[in-house]
Order: sequence, then C-alpha cells, then structure tokens
Amino acid sequence: MSSELTLLAQQGRAWPFEQARALIARVLKVRLKDQSEQKRAHELITAGKTDEALKTFEALHRPVIFETGYGPSGLPHIGTFGEVARTTMVRQAFTALTGGHWASRLISFSDDMDGLRKVPEGIPNPDILREDLYKPLTVVRDPFGTHDSFGAHNNARLRAFLDSFGFDYEFKSATDAYKAGEFDVTLLTALERFDDIQKIMLPTLGPDRRITYSPFLPISPVTGHVLQVATLERNVAKGTIVFEENGQKFEVPVTGGHVKMQWKPDWAMRWAALGVDYEMAGKDLIDSVKVSSQVCKVLGGTPPEGFNYELFLDEQGQKISKSKGNGLTMEDWLRYGAPESLAYYMFQSPKSAKKLYFDVIPRATDEFFQQLDAFPKQEEARQIENPVWFVLRGETGTKSPPVTFGLMLNLVSAANASDKETLWGFLRGYIPGATPETEPVLDRLAGYALNYFEDFVKPSKTFRLPDAKEKAALIDLRDRLAALDPETRDAEAIQNIVFEVGKTHEFEPLRAWFQALYEVLLGQSQGPRFGSFVAIFGIARTLDLLDQGIRGELV
Repeated sequence: MSSELTLLAQQGRAWPFEQARALIARVLKVRLKDQSEQKRAHELITAGKTDEALKTFEALHRPVIFETGYGPSGLPHIGTFGEVARTTMVRQAFTALTGGHWASRLISFSDDMDGLRKVPEGIPNPDILREDLYKPLTVVRDPFGTHDSFGAHNNARLRAFLDSFGFDYEFKSATDAYKAGEFDVTLLTALERFDDIQKIMLPTLGPDRRITYSPFLPISPVTGHVLQVATLERNVAKGTIVFEENGQKFEVPVTGGHVKMQWKPDWAMRWAALGVDYEMAGKDLIDSVKVSSQVCKVLGGTPPEGFNYELFLDEQGQKISKSKGNGLTMEDWLRYGAPESLAYYMFQSPKSAKKLYFDVIPRATDEFFQQLDAFPKQEEARQIENPVWFVLRGETGTKSPPVTFGLMLNLVSAANASDKETLWGFLRGYIPGATPETEPVLDRLAGYALNYFEDFVKPSKTFRLPDAKEKAALIDLRDRLAALDPETRDAEAIQNIVFEVGKTHEFEPLRAWFQALYEVLLGQSQGPRFGSFVAIFGIARTLDLLDQGIRGELV
C-alpha cells in the first residue's frame, strides 16, 4: 500500500475513516498505558510510519480484532450482511490508515448455542422445530433436511453468501467455542465475580425476572434445553454451579459447554475472551451495549470501539425481523440486483433509517454504476471518498455497463422479453460488437432485469388510453421518428425530438409529457430516458409501439 494513499486516508472524511481513526485511538489507549507512549505511537501512525510504531511498541504486535455477530434463529437477512459489509469497510479504512502494516482479523460470530425460543415464520416442517424448542440451535433438527441442525443450516447460508462476496473473515461458532474450552478462563472469572455481574444486570430487569435471573444458562442433562433458572449455589474452587430442574438439583461445571451465558453477559464475555477491539450494533441495542460494556469491565476486559447504526425498515416502515421474515433475504437482492449494489446501499448513511424492500434495488444498482463511472475521473483524494473504493475494496477494475438497469427494465417491458437472447438482440444493435463475453456486467444486468420484471413489474403494469392532447402528441412523435433513418441509434438526437414534441404541444410541466409516454406505452408512471430507450429498442419497433398506444391496443 502506497505511503501517499496512507497520508490521504488520514484526511479521509467518509464515515469508515472516522471509525477507523477512533479505533486506532482506542487500541493505543488500551495497549499503551503510558500517555507519552500513546502520543508517540499516534504520531508515527499519522505520519505513515506504522511499521516503526509496531517495532517500537511490543504491545501493538497483536492483530486488531473486528467482530460481527449473527443470531441463527432465522434465515440470514440483509441486515446481517450489512453488519459484515460495514465492518469490512471500517477494516479497509483501518488498513489504509496504517499502511497495511498492522494486522487485523474479522471474526463473524454465530450465537448458535442459544435456545430456540419460537418457530420462525415461513420455515418448512415447523413441527420439527416445535418439538425441539428451547434446545440449542446446533441441536435443533434442520427442517430443511440439508444439515445436522437448524443452526448449522443457517450458518451455512450466511457463510455461503459471505464467501461468494469475497469477504475476508473467520467464522466462529459459539457451540464450538464453548465446547472447546475457548471461553473457560473467562467463564471461571465470571463465576468468581458473579455478584458483581448481578449488580449490573438485576436493575435492568423486572421484579419477577430478577428472582430467577442468573448470568449462567445451564444445558439440562435431562431434556437438553437451555434453561432460564436461578443459580442456587456456586463453587468457585470447583468451577461449578447448582440449579434445580423439576424439583431435582444438578451440579454442572461452567466450562466445557455445560452452560452458556445470558446474551448480554455472553456478549461481554466474548469481548473479553477474544480481545475484541471493534464491533458495531444497531440503534436498538444502545442500552444493551452499555450494559455489556459494564460487564466486560468486571470480567477484566475493555469494551470495543464501535457505533450504533440505524435499523432497516420494511415497506410499511416496520423494523425488519428474522423471525417475522418481513425483510429481504440476501438471496432476494441477488436475484434482482448486483452484489456491488447491495454493498453500496449499506455504505450509504448508516446512521439514517432506510426502507429496505424490492423497489430500492434498481435505483441502488444504477447509483453504484454512476459512482463507478465517476471513479477513474477523480483525483486520488476523492477516490477514497467514493463508495466504490469501499465496495470493491480498492480493486476498481470493474467496468460499468453501457446501459442502465432502469433502461434495461423498460426494454424488457416493451419487448415482453423472457430470455437474455431476446435482450441481446436489441443490445447488439446499440453496442456494435458487444457479446455476453465482452460485456459480462451487462449480461448479469440483463438477468437481473428479467427476474425483476417478471416478479414485480409485469404483475403491476397498468396501461391507459391517451387523452386527446396526448394522442395528438403521440401522432406527432410517431411522424417525426418515422422521418428518421430506420437505423438511427443517436439517443441524444431522438431525445431532442421527444422534447420538441412536448414543447410543441404545450405540456406544462414538461415531465407530464414523459409521464404520459410511460403510462400509455409502458404501463407505468416512471421510465428511462426516452431517447436512449428508442435508440436501443429501434426506430421500427418504437413506431409499432406508438401505433399500438395511439390505437389503444395496449390497454
């Protein structure tokens, strides 16, 4: 990584750079107790001499740990992906700020030892899940019949997507970590400091919940359930707790996977045990972060740096929930839009609430490619502020398509296309020499457009008849286009003709003319730049479409 890029990154204003700078300050403060050492290390890093800082201070040798969490009680949704994508963006900014000299790791942690509390909606074979309620997710049988457990199934879905997008991460299972003893030392510390943890947790609970609350959730030796029961006795020397189930007392060690912790203490325990330096969370978890941070300190750890992002909402403005299944899945987005557009959407304004439903996909796709077009024309200082730099993680060799997604959608609509070959018949005429091999991004876009049209546009298309004024303008437009060379592909010239027709027939505002074109000819209220559409669709086909609209045959 060039030293010039590192120095430019020091001035970066994009939110990942702000987060990465706060992270560096936090790590220096935690690992270097002396303020003069902190200041010296900070000076070296901001001067682009991170390698020297690492050589000077041994405490900085350990990699910086980023973490994201996933609760596999439901299928992964875009919010889960967003957390990994955004954390990766902060990690990329961190790497740029430190010149690539300071190692880092991203742990994607799955809380798959949690007990299944309810059956998610939209899951096949729900009876299987009902029978396995309250068991750890890695014990609950897989209703899909593809994996050893429901937790394993959902973990695999998450990993497959993260892998397909090329994220650099380490997957960690709570079940595996607990059973392998990875948390044993911290769990024994939690047992020793049980009362201190309770002083933090109990005031956050209602009166009834306080009676039975324990930071430790034992796994029942009888039913295999994750139990929410009181801890009756503690034996710090033996590392065990005693609890009661159905009138019978049991004593189990807190190590080796015999218990797991309640989620807020569990979060804190993980931070302390793994030495997590950075983890972001949704705005709804602000209070939980504060509580877990207090518990983390009791356990001898230091809470990580991070920030609280706004939540995604569905089309009705309701919070997206895995159990409700009211959000987009990652598979949904990838059926209708490029992976890059999904990451771009995650980059935009993470502290602003945004609706996340199917209609945002075409716009996000076209906006991403607009940014991609701008990237090579920008100075390097501007490039590292461009979302493309974060989305493509600096590898910006991707070529944007010569046709927008919105235009492609309308091409599919007007042609009633049902396959890529039909679309390529139009595209070859507009882009001489173009093939799916020479324009792979455009070919992908064609597939997305076909899927989106079939599932969303086609069922809602509503054509209308033109009124007298609109009909006269459509006839005028038809006559002017008929006077052109049938092989004309000049989108700008055609667009000028469309404008002139609108002005001649005194449409006020002029956008009312374009709206009439879309509603009469395409069956929708919005559409592409009409000149570009005609250039690709072809003069002859457009004349035929105009004739049908004028005669009212599209309604």
